[in-house]
Amino acid sequence: MKNVVILFCVFVSITVFSQAKIVKKNQIKNTQKTIVKKVSGGSHPELDLTIINEELPALIPKKKDGKFGYINQKGKFVIQPEYHIAVFFYEDCNLLNSPNEKIRKFGTNEYATVEKDLISYRINRAGKRVYQYKTSDLGKCQLEFKEQQFQGYVKNGFYGIIEKSRFFNAEDYRDYQIYPQYEYLHIMEGDDVSNPMIVASHNDRFGVIDIHNKIIIPFEYDDIKRNFSWKLGKMFEVSKDGVNYYYIDSQNNAY
Repeated sequence: MKNVVILFCVFVSITVFSQAKIVKKNQIKNTQKTIVKKVSGGSHPELDLTIINEELPALIPKKKDGKFGYINQKGKFVIQPEYHIAVFFYEDCNLLNSPNEKIRKFGTNEYATVEKDLISYRINRAGKRVYQYKTSDLGKCQLEFKEQQFQGYVKNGFYGIIEKSRFFNAEDYRDYQIYPQYEYLHIMEGDDVSNPMIVASHNDRFGVIDIHNKIIIPFEYDDIKRNFSWKLGKMFEVSKDGVNYYYIDSQNNAY
């Protein structure tokens, strides 16, 4: 009997509490050798927003001494840690659709949501708090549904991946995109539905594979969070002890 498990969710909006990040204190290792350029810091041109990897955000949330701030791609704190919650710079559709037109600009990806002393703010890339959340300012997000090309499938207690449009016979291994062989699979939310990143578990360790069963991140982690970090920042939030979390990129470089 077919037992299809849909391992993805519809990305509706980025809300105030969309991601509470716990980041391990770690240095960047094996930084990719790419063209280095500077990104403008807006009204603070002295800010070092050097881009080493074009695929990654210029500012990455990081935890230090129990509080979150933002580092640049070289691992240097650009926005000092003072927040209980800090998320990637990304759109907030509730603010983009605010009934207050003057507020809508704070919903763009030039700002990030942070929380301090149970108060939520939007900050700019210089770390300045430019907006404090008010319920009356929040609009309604328009529901968006992106048809997923692949989904998880459980057979004999193991997880695999099928392409819905060409899966007909559960007994024919050729019908599977990835034949069931993992203890767990989760298709990460992303913009490219034809080549999603997949969090997988093998021998009680977590890693990341692609749709061709190629190992992207080795199976060396105690946990990899199934959140929006890949969609928002092309990064994975990982832990080797189940307590301390930090970000890695698709080359397994730690931040």
